[in-house]
Amino acid sequence: MSAEIICVGTELLLGDILNGNAQYLAQQLAQLGIPHYHQTVVGDNPERIKQVIEIAISRAKILIFTGGLGPTPDDLTCETIADFFGVPLVESPEIIEDISQKFAQRGRVMTPSNRKQALIPQGADILPNPTGTAPGIIWQPRPDVTIFTFPGVPSEMHRMWEETAVPFLKSQGWGQEIIYSCSLKFWGIGESALAEKVTAYLNLPNPTVAPYAGKGEVRLRVSAKAPSEAAAEALILPVEKQIKDIAGLDFYGVNNDTLASVVGGLLRASGETLSVAESCTGGLLGQMLTEISGSSDYFWGGVISYDNSVKVGLLGVKAEDLDQWGAVSDTVAEQMALGVKTRLSTTWGLSITGIAGPNGGTETKPVGLVYIGLAGPNDEVKSFKYQFGTMRDRSFIRLLSASTALDLLRRRLLTR
Repeated sequence: MSAEIICVGTELLLGDILNGNAQYLAQQLAQLGIPHYHQTVVGDNPERIKQVIEIAISRAKILIFTGGLGPTPDDLTCETIADFFGVPLVESPEIIEDISQKFAQRGRVMTPSNRKQALIPQGADILPNPTGTAPGIIWQPRPDVTIFTFPGVPSEMHRMWEETAVPFLKSQGWGQEIIYSCSLKFWGIGESALAEKVTAYLNLPNPTVAPYAGKGEVRLRVSAKAPSEAAAEALILPVEKQIKDIAGLDFYGVNNDTLASVVGGLLRASGETLSVAESCTGGLLGQMLTEISGSSDYFWGGVISYDNSVKVGLLGVKAEDLDQWGAVSDTVAEQMALGVKTRLSTTWGLSITGIAGPNGGTETKPVGLVYIGLAGPNDEVKSFKYQFGTMRDRSFIRLLSASTALDLLRRRLLTR
């Protein structure tokens, strides 16, 4: 038996509203161990909603609707579901009383249009809405189909799910197993290259392993179905260890880890400190570091040296080197890193200088060219050259630059 999530609302199709309800419900179904293979978004149109129901009941036993329960003419979910199954709508005195009380508490009188929210399919049970005026239903129009409806307002839907839907599902025998996932994170390797390395793990039955990429990093989601989170983790742990061994330094963290948090942990553990000098990233590297609570333990500050005069005056970059090699060069990156390390008296100094675009590139120095400098203990310094691509937009090049700088320092801290 599986579940299908059906989100109703033309505003979702137009992109006016981010569909966070589907994500929330998917996570909740996993916690109950309920298989979930399809999600559908459909506009406020009765015939299209019926088509979606027809398909959904052919492949799922639990249908979870969000949206379309309001008082306006385009709120069509309940009446369309009832019409599909050939059942009349009936007005619930209990819902009328609840809506009236909520309006009275706000010093208002219930409008006639709100009576529409009291119409539910004959035989359906009310799924109470403690905070809003749109209740849902729990209904089994056929022995093999269970339907839940929720309003589209996330806060209302969350509470209704947790207080009523979950207890109902557990009373029906669900929740005996959970689906627990662990996300392994990698930097410096492409999705296809990583998938080739771990091919043997991509067809496991339990736990399962699946790759996906985004914002420069690659992730492997390792999911296990088991009676408890502890039991699921026990299934995941040996697979996780084997994948880490295969990936080596390309693996950097799990779940909520970020490159900045991992680097921070390594610096804190060694009692070392970091400062940064940024040109094309304009403070993004410092922002990523300071997003971590407690980063003042190891991050002392930075310089946004966007203009060459700042590179010379604050970081000690030689003017003649700027003239000869340009701001985007290995020698300038090295001087920036060593300069900020020296002036802020830190153990490590990181620098970034590059061309984020979309303008400013040349034939010899195209958009996406970035140099990263790393200065460490005993003032040893080295630069690294990257070409992040002329077709990527400015914000992505800046993100790749800052993240790669953190990754360089991470690898250096782990291998010295």
